[in-house]
Amino acid sequence: MNLKEYQERAVESLLQKGAGLLRRDGIRRMIFHAPTGSGKTVMAAEFLKQLADDNSVAPFACIWTAPGELHLQSKEKLTKYYADSRALDCVEFSNLTDRQIDESQILFVNWESIRQEKNIIIRENERDMYLGKVLENTRATGRKIVLLIDESHYHITDISNELIADIAPNLIVEVSATPVLRDPDELIKVQLEDVVHEGMIKKSVVVNQGFAGAVAKETKGKVNLTMTERSEKVVLKQALAKRAQLADAFADNGVAVNPLMCVQLGTLRSQVDQDVEDVIRRVLANSGVTTKNGKLAIWLSNEKANLNRLSENDSEVDVLIFKQAIALGWDCPRAQVLALFRDWKDKIFSVQTLGRIMRMPQPDTGHYASDELNKAYIYTNLGQVEIHQEIVGGYVHIHTSQRIDAYSALKLRSVHSLRMREKTRIARQFGALFLQAAEEMKLKEKIKTKNQRVSEMFISDLERGDVDAIVGETMVGKDKMQLGHSAELQKMFDHFVRDNLSPYYPEDRSIGNAKKAIYDFFGGPLLMDYEDKFENIINIVLSESNRQHFAEAMARAVERYRQAVEQRKEPLQVASEWEVPERVTHSENYRLVKASKSVMQPFYAPNNQSGPEKKFIELLEDHEKVEWWYKNGERESMYFASPYKAIGEEKPFYVDFIVRFLDGRIGLFDTKQGFTIDESRDKSDGLLAYIKKENKRRNANEQLTGGIVTQTDGGVWKIYRGKGSKLNSANLDNWDALDW
Repeated sequence: MNLKEYQERAVESLLQKGAGLLRRDGIRRMIFHAPTGSGKTVMAAEFLKQLADDNSVAPFACIWTAPGELHLQSKEKLTKYYADSRALDCVEFSNLTDRQIDESQILFVNWESIRQEKNIIIRENERDMYLGKVLENTRATGRKIVLLIDESHYHITDISNELIADIAPNLIVEVSATPVLRDPDELIKVQLEDVVHEGMIKKSVVVNQGFAGAVAKETKGKVNLTMTERSEKVVLKQALAKRAQLADAFADNGVAVNPLMCVQLGTLRSQVDQDVEDVIRRVLANSGVTTKNGKLAIWLSNEKANLNRLSENDSEVDVLIFKQAIALGWDCPRAQVLALFRDWKDKIFSVQTLGRIMRMPQPDTGHYASDELNKAYIYTNLGQVEIHQEIVGGYVHIHTSQRIDAYSALKLRSVHSLRMREKTRIARQFGALFLQAAEEMKLKEKIKTKNQRVSEMFISDLERGDVDAIVGETMVGKDKMQLGHSAELQKMFDHFVRDNLSPYYPEDRSIGNAKKAIYDFFGGPLLMDYEDKFENIINIVLSESNRQHFAEAMARAVERYRQAVEQRKEPLQVASEWEVPERVTHSENYRLVKASKSVMQPFYAPNNQSGPEKKFIELLEDHEKVEWWYKNGERESMYFASPYKAIGEEKPFYVDFIVRFLDGRIGLFDTKQGFTIDESRDKSDGLLAYIKKENKRRNANEQLTGGIVTQTDGGVWKIYRGKGSKLNSANLDNWDALDW
């Protein structure tokens, strides 16, 4: 699996800190704090895999606990994750052999089952097959115990603390999107914005789009929203309309995803709750959404319908009615609209609540070209709600601005960056570089191929008891080792490749591409096919006679790969006809500002808006030649950017303002003041060059103008148009008065 950059960093940190804690005495505790949708299970799986491969760590056995049936979902995911590498063995209690947890084995258990004294896993029996005895036998082998607690926020009680003391693990790893921070030995946190940046989860969650914006009040780090209360019918119809709009947008973009709308019911403790449910079902039926036609799914304790393909992106189900019960572990990335009503008791927008609609339906693809598809939507008639501190600061959007009807097309060329993943990983082109290095150093002539075996020194360096059986085995002709030996050979080969990939991150795809390069070498000059003779190949590579030669060839290939990647520039993607977005949403960090000429209505400005931007907006609002103006965003492809060069590399410049004049001209302006003027020289050169180039292809009545603008101490606005000497904040003599 190709890990994202933030996942690689998290695994590195988990490994470094986890291995350090395992070397210490006593019970050590590490918290892994990662948002819903970030791939917590995958990161934990990769951490355990690399921990098992770490020679500096004593052999260990792992217990993976989770509430409800989540431990079975995790077991299924990890079994698939380790299918190729066979790095760890995933088992349930009934699968244990010799009444112990073997080295590099993960025992998956339901948390509640080991809290109940009468449960068979806990209760002593004459066969000595119960958890206490299993742990005793496991420790007797010298193995340490790692206890991983998934969704740990569900487990923090006095009872669970007593249970942990009984298990007495050497290392506790608590995994949660909302952990209870109780002075851990180590804390590893994945930032929400990093997960968004990689396209794993949606960019934001928008509240009550189409309704008036909520009023936000911040107190003691928490944000409380006050919203206009509406009837269940109004809320539900608006949510249905948004789901239909999203479905059309997916179809228009050629994406086979049917967005799911989730309707969360209350706990049905009163007649009022039942009345709300009755209204919901009537509105859905009148909208053509029923269980009979397959568009409605029900997931209630006493009623279930149309759940078979619910989580598949192309499922025919449009709406799901459910309760709190399915929140834990439920994974349906196509869920995008959530309807909550007055009977919803929580009244807190937390990561756990929003997690049902935060995931992207195609995380490998990332965010879509249509920004509407990159957001999730909540519709509610709650009058008061609180935003949890974990997502305060921009993720929940409570304000929506709409582009005015009088807007006319700009047809601007815009650019944005495309990230190069090769900077941190080994890609397929490594193979050609390895073959080139092998040919230059005459690797074929240097190595020995007959009667080779894995070096005993190499095995002893690994310091792993489970590879002792390899010593003394010799590969001759077509003879095959037993399956268990083959698995250990593969582990050792992976370890060798991993150790020779530095400075690149040793995730599975990088290791796989490097291994393929070696297999291709044997399949070419030596005519040894990997599928038939992979054990022979591994023994040849890891033998005492040959190992250093292959390490040298890899080092040469890695260095050439590094040089090739560094010479490549991050490419810019060009959008031939950029337009102002039809709709823009904002978080609680924005405030309503009266601006009649803003192309986005109503206009919301950030609370920390700079002084020059405020002054420039005042100028635009008062100027008789301005038809409308747009306050541009930054960093995302939905916003406008012109190209510029810095240190020989092209980058995007997101100008502050785009202005439409009454005579048809389009202005591109960026406000600067003081030292920021000096820092914008490359951007200014790029913008002026862009304007000059674009005007050659544009109609005479739609010419571009603009540049860097600043206001002098005397209140006069000036613009730099590239005349005379370079841009300099200390000398504005070569600037023009801003005369439109």
